[in-house]
Amino acid sequence: MAINVVILAAGQGKRMHSSLPKVLQPLAGKPLVDHVIAAARALSPARICIIYGHGGEQVPQTLRSDDLVFARQEPQLGTGHALMQALPHLDSGHDTLVLYGDVPLLSAQTLSALIKGKSGTLRILTAELADPHGYGRIVRNAKKSITGIVEEKDATARQRRIREINTGIMLLPGKRLQTWLAKLSNRNAQGEYYLTDVVALAVKDRVKIESCAAQDDREILGVNSKQQLAQLERIYQQWTANRLLDAGVTLADPSRLDVRGELHCGRDVRIDVNCVFEGQVEISDGAEIGANCVIRNTKIGAATLVAPFSSIDGAEIGENCRIGPYARIRPDTRLDSEVHIGNFVEVKASSVGCGSKANHLSYVGDSSVGRDVNIGAGTITCNYDGAYKHRTIIEDGVHIGSDVQLVAPVTIGKGTTVAAGTTIWKDTAQGGLVLNAKTQHQRPEWQRPRKKVKGDK
Repeated sequence: MAINVVILAAGQGKRMHSSLPKVLQPLAGKPLVDHVIAAARALSPARICIIYGHGGEQVPQTLRSDDLVFARQEPQLGTGHALMQALPHLDSGHDTLVLYGDVPLLSAQTLSALIKGKSGTLRILTAELADPHGYGRIVRNAKKSITGIVEEKDATARQRRIREINTGIMLLPGKRLQTWLAKLSNRNAQGEYYLTDVVALAVKDRVKIESCAAQDDREILGVNSKQQLAQLERIYQQWTANRLLDAGVTLADPSRLDVRGELHCGRDVRIDVNCVFEGQVEISDGAEIGANCVIRNTKIGAATLVAPFSSIDGAEIGENCRIGPYARIRPDTRLDSEVHIGNFVEVKASSVGCGSKANHLSYVGDSSVGRDVNIGAGTITCNYDGAYKHRTIIEDGVHIGSDVQLVAPVTIGKGTTVAAGTTIWKDTAQGGLVLNAKTQHQRPEWQRPRKKVKGDK
């Protein structure tokens, strides 16, 4: 059924000790509230409304999207008051699902179960906790029907012993919402308008109340401090590692993996420890990622080896390539199959053809490198003139010796050999040897300067 979704994201988060609003604190590389929005979008709602407050316009500016609307809560007078701000944006013909921007682990499956059922019912997501401290308690009568929710600060000693807690996440009947919100009172310990008070109103109006439990109690955990944020990060990464293991990926240590985006792996992929994957990363069959690599927005071909301590960002790596160790592949780089990029080699905004190699201490920037090219140690493409970048073209079969400078724009013709130590600033013809004319001199009488020591004259 079509629903409205309201995400409450106005809290300050004082215990975060940060100028960044709490809901924008990062979890797995995305703001906390982004995870909530993603779960909401999976339900295909009619409308998603974000209630913001602390942090001013940072929240709408960060999250701006065509399928989101924003309402500001100022001042913050409780969850019921927050939902009041959303009313002008909601379709009263749809039930409204209330979520929280600092509860990022909720799954779309749990939310789908919560909203499943007959429209017009009040449905509450609950959980049984060994330590329910801090949560509102679910109050039931002798028939086990829900009769109310009492907040921790307003609960009696007996009520505080109840282990079933309110997660705050509920589906409210659209036709009742405006009337119920108008009846909320702030006569409580906090002086706030509690959304949970709608339960008593539902009982009074004889509206059916149902409960639903999360698939995993950890889904309902919220964030109020950096310590809790770190705990949820580890839970998220553990779940991610488990999904990869279930799909057949070999992880050297599942507890030392960070996925800050989406990681898709083929069969027989191996990932060593302390690797970080950001954005959209695809790793094809049989590829291996060495320890301590950082890979962002990249596709890696089948049977490619990325050796330890390599950084790859915004690149497309072909099959059977060998990258690193200590290689850096920068955005807009495309490597064909069987390319070798070795230790302390940097490649930026370049294409490298099949079978080509740059094995040591080189920089290849803004270049088009052909097939079967060998780039010697210490070679650099001089692509920047102080104002503009220029391209270097290295055609098929070129062999470049060590310590060569290629001053762009320049083309090295097919099959050319460039001697070690040469500076190329003009296009070369195909084939043959290119070198700078030099004469080597030796002065046998010359002596190296030495430091004077005490007593020397």
